[in-house]
Amino acid sequence: MKYTRIGDSDCSIAQALDVVGDWWTLLVVRDIAGGSTRFSDLAAELGVSRRILTERLALLVERGVLERRQYTDRPPRFEYHLTDAGRGLLPVLVALQNWGARHVMGDGTLTATSEPASAEARRVHALIGIRIPHLMLPGADGRLTDPVAEAASVSAEAAEAAEAAEAAEAAWTVLYTFPGSPTVEPGLAPGWDTVPGGPGCTLEARTFRDRLPEFTRAGAAVIGVCTQRPEQLAQFAASENLPFPLLSDQALELTTALRLPSFRAAGADRLKRATLIVDAARTIRGALYPVPDPAASVDDALRLIEGLGAKTGVRSEAP
Repeated sequence: MKYTRIGDSDCSIAQALDVVGDWWTLLVVRDIAGGSTRFSDLAAELGVSRRILTERLALLVERGVLERRQYTDRPPRFEYHLTDAGRGLLPVLVALQNWGARHVMGDGTLTATSEPASAEARRVHALIGIRIPHLMLPGADGRLTDPVAEAASVSAEAAEAAEAAEAAEAAWTVLYTFPGSPTVEPGLAPGWDTVPGGPGCTLEARTFRDRLPEFTRAGAAVIGVCTQRPEQLAQFAASENLPFPLLSDQALELTTALRLPSFRAAGADRLKRATLIVDAARTIRGALYPVPDPAASVDDALRLIEGLGAKTGVRSEAP
């Protein structure tokens, strides 16, 4: 049987390709997920002609992948935002990213890290100067939480640990990503120790826990992000007595927004270990990647914050 359109097939793959099969279309979705929601920003980011971009946006609105939201009346101008159907494409983008990193730009080896001179490392360090878009991730307690600490507010427990009289406002957020703990996900355990960059999540969390008073004195909140489920993160936090938030990016919103390094293992997408230093304006000011030594990276993050504080005039409290 001959089809006049690829979407006429009964095959779900073919029908999906009828909507997103053009490579520009997926890049449009990628950049909108990253916070570029206005036509001019998308055109500048993609380097595509205005005609092609107009056609792709119109198609995606028509197919329910995007919705338009008016932000000025005179002249009428619109932002483009992902619908539920659009957010459903995020795992597709991450799968393409993982496949490309492993099989196109890599040698096919399963790895949870990369080389310092790799394209992946350059991409992470290119995040410096980028603002993290507003989004909410479920925490270990099930509540939706901003991955950038609110004005970046330090928890009362952390302030008490630092012997502060009351909770202080943090000038920085230390946002660290990790693959997951095999202690709360037994399916990770077989062969996990052999995956480069995989082991070390518990050691890293314990080190952040033990050094948290120093981060608090430096005006920084610590937040961990992983793709494990909230209940798994709650179990991990309880078992290690972690006083800082752990957030679940199971829906891959933050992963896609920042194009964070990830890989697939045990049937799920995992974040590679990285650390971002974010200021109160949501701008990434420092990045650590790759992270070959999880414990030493905590010292590196503290030194980064102290150096940035000296440059910007933000003072840390005396110990």
